[in-house]
Amino acid sequence: MFRSRNRHVFKPTAYGTRRQRRIPRWLVLMVTGVVLGAGGLLFIQTSYGPTRLTAEQSQQLQYDLNSANLEKQRLQSELNQQGRQLDEVTTQLAQKSEQPETVTRELAQLKSDIVLFAESLPADPRGTSPGIRAASMRNVDGNLDYRVLVILDDPDEHFTGQVELIAAGRYSNGKTAHVPLPPFDIDFDHYIHIEGVEALPDHFTAREVTIQIKADGQDKVSATRTIIASR
Repeated sequence: MFRSRNRHVFKPTAYGTRRQRRIPRWLVLMVTGVVLGAGGLLFIQTSYGPTRLTAEQSQQLQYDLNSANLEKQRLQSELNQQGRQLDEVTTQLAQKSEQPETVTRELAQLKSDIVLFAESLPADPRGTSPGIRAASMRNVDGNLDYRVLVILDDPDEHFTGQVELIAAGRYSNGKTAHVPLPPFDIDFDHYIHIEGVEALPDHFTAREVTIQIKADGQDKVSATRTIIASR
């Protein structure tokens, strides 16, 4: 009867207090390692890694990249154009390199034709070399228009001298006269075609013209011929 009515509660420990739970050591180490690793990575990126660009810098970088691409395209286009021009120049040079051979063949053929033509012309009546093979004289507006073909018999011969034209005619008052025109030099191989215009005295009309050819340093006439002048 004298016992206490309060029940004794079961206590799991001998000391009468509940034991507190502790965080596992492995979890603490893992979290600590993660935190230290993230901090170290952030420190390395901040200190030694590439600098992060701002939005404005990123836009500028993109603009520069686009400009570089456009410049590259322009340079490539110019390079292609230069390549085409180089091909055209190369083609033109190849064509021009063939032209001298063509011209040489044509000149050889022309020389052969001239020799054949010269042989077919009537000989100079005096039989001289050089010989005056053909000539024409015309009165044109107070001037004498002349054309003379002189040929050497030897194709390899060379001649240097002077030509003088002497016009025989009549003035408008009926007076006749012989008018020597200014002489001129000639220098040729095998043949020469002489043409030109000389002024005649006022109111003078040439009726015939005498052609005289002299070699350099000689007074003797090497070739002469008289041609009737047309009006």
